[in-house]
Amino acid sequence: MRLRTLTLAAASGTALLAAGLLPAHASAAPESVREGTVSAADLLAKVTSCSQISNGKYKTDDETSATVPVCGKNGAVFWKADMDIDCDGQRTANCNEDRDPWYQDDTAFHQSDGKPLNAETLPYVVVPSTSSIWNYANAGIKGGGVVAVIYNNKVEYAVVGDTGPSKIIGEASYATAKALGIDPDPETGGAESGVTYILFKNSKVSPIESHSAAVSLGDQLAKQFIANN
Repeated sequence: MRLRTLTLAAASGTALLAAGLLPAHASAAPESVREGTVSAADLLAKVTSCSQISNGKYKTDDETSATVPVCGKNGAVFWKADMDIDCDGQRTANCNEDRDPWYQDDTAFHQSDGKPLNAETLPYVVVPSTSSIWNYANAGIKGGGVVAVIYNNKVEYAVVGDTGPSKIIGEASYATAKALGIDPDPETGGAESGVTYILFKNSKVSPIESHSAAVSLGDQLAKQFIANN
């Protein structure tokens, strides 16, 4: 988890790309990238309005005002926010104290072997720690639960893997960001807006570290979500 200020890294990266100072592969992933069979458009069509279930709203960063509610749907909860980069858990080449000033060597939920999750390789989402604003467990959200993360018309399936500050929302692992074409750098990356998180109630991927299991279950739950809303 982290408390930090996002920069305009994405905008500056675009400017550098236009100037020919960055390689083409530094831009976002192709629009065709998608996991499962459910399109981003079909999922987003079901979350155009919010029936607020949180007692208040969340900030997207420590210095911003609270503007993001948790919304309820049949079989899921969702929110629309930014994406800060979580690099906590196992030490890797890109997730460690040198690369991430906020690095912590543990995650709230662990792999089947008891080790912390690997943020560099496993797509996972961070949920706010329980507070008077919202209790994720009471809403049927649990560690290992499936999340459809949508950005720039792409769908990435992730698991609930960590908890963060009690008043801030909008954070996912290095691997989640990279898969969606978002700069995954833990210090300067992320997305300032435009990310939708749909968390499927009472779901659980086993083992939590199996991304293929998350995609399989996520695709099934996404179809149910569309049919039931």
